[in-house]
Amino acid sequence: MSTLSSFDPPPEQTERLLSKVGELVEELVTTAASRPVLGNPSGSELVPGLLDQRPGQEPAEIEAILQQIREILATGVDNAASGELAYIPGSGLLTSALGDLIASIANRYTGLAGFSPAAVALELGVLRWLTELFGLPERAQGLLLSGGSAANLTAIVTAREMHAPDQVQRATIYTGAHAHASVRKAARIAGVPNGQVRVCGSSDGLRLDSRAVEVRIKQDLEDGLLPVAIVGAAGTTNTGAIDPLPALADLAAELGIWFHVDAAYGGFFVLSDRGRERLRGIERADSITLDPHKSLFLPFGTGALLVAERNHLALAFAEESDYLRDHSQDLDALPDFSSITTELTREWRGLRLWLPLQLHGEAAFREALDDKLDLAEHAWRELDADANLETLGAPDLSVVTFRVRGDDALQDALLARVHEDQRVRLSTTVIDGRVVLRLVALSHRTTREIVDLAIRLIREAAQELVADH
Repeated sequence: MSTLSSFDPPPEQTERLLSKVGELVEELVTTAASRPVLGNPSGSELVPGLLDQRPGQEPAEIEAILQQIREILATGVDNAASGELAYIPGSGLLTSALGDLIASIANRYTGLAGFSPAAVALELGVLRWLTELFGLPERAQGLLLSGGSAANLTAIVTAREMHAPDQVQRATIYTGAHAHASVRKAARIAGVPNGQVRVCGSSDGLRLDSRAVEVRIKQDLEDGLLPVAIVGAAGTTNTGAIDPLPALADLAAELGIWFHVDAAYGGFFVLSDRGRERLRGIERADSITLDPHKSLFLPFGTGALLVAERNHLALAFAEESDYLRDHSQDLDALPDFSSITTELTREWRGLRLWLPLQLHGEAAFREALDDKLDLAEHAWRELDADANLETLGAPDLSVVTFRVRGDDALQDALLARVHEDQRVRLSTTVIDGRVVLRLVALSHRTTREIVDLAIRLIREAAQELVADH
């Protein structure tokens, strides 16, 4: 019988550790719906001690360690609370965290398929579900990455290799004013000159105008540049607006360039009938960015990229290595993730997506997303009917944008008054030079009750502010 390493606790100690940590997990899960999103101290008083903390020479007790973690979790904005309506949240499913726990303890390596084919096959199976969900061809490939930023970067690099190999100084990228900042950052990292990332105009102030893109591309072609990719948004962060995906797909096909859709926020609404109709055209993309940690409610750090042609990824990322000469790869069976991404070392990411889908079922996610569409439409109707408020139109997805009638200072004042209650949190952005407030219904914990509370607080604050001015 082999002797346990000193780092592998015996069964009774393992049970005790899991029990103590389980108590904290249960506490976090069962109180999340009722916790205020605001009102905790910032935690700044803890920062100096944490920065100076070093491991002791002897083991610490689990109770003392968990108490310190509790103290940290009692500070800052609680974005897991049901009243997080400010940003597109990662509300975090327990069932996904359990997948991470198992995957981390098993610690199976999945960069090369031959090391653990079954583990890789499980991940590839759930990725095939994603490519099928979005109507991509059978040769499509999905990847699980750290988030939308990594997915956008992987897509832009792949597009660059397909349309401007060894000529990146001539490459151009086309996107909208409301595109996520990670698109411009990805282009910069990929070597595209800053001046050749074209931020094209909008016909309505919210959505990318395909005609403006066409005009810019044709001018760049005349100037000897190489158009690489059009990037459309399937739900902008600012307003949740959906760019005209069919028109952008037509343009990309006509000109023979890459069509990338950043659907990090809105992509999974294709699970619902309404969402699928609104996202029509996404199935024609060469690549799609998704964030399961947004609209599938998974923990932060769960992003995905879908690419319509698997071999395009291999052309962009595959490299030969002498130290892997005895490892064979077969892209048609179980592709090596290391040959189609930037990573060689990677954890078994698939379990954090596979397990919640198995335990909850696809229908549960569909119903939850339909509920978020309903909540956003309800909030928009209520706010639009208030004479003290103006909205920017019906939401495409689950972001509602509005203003109190008045100048920008009143928008900030309304936000501050709503936040005094501490149970809900909103945010602001700038659209066409004006400050606009945002209400986002996306957390799996957000209910009609919490949205109605937000509506009441907004209307009461607006009434007071308008009366005072």
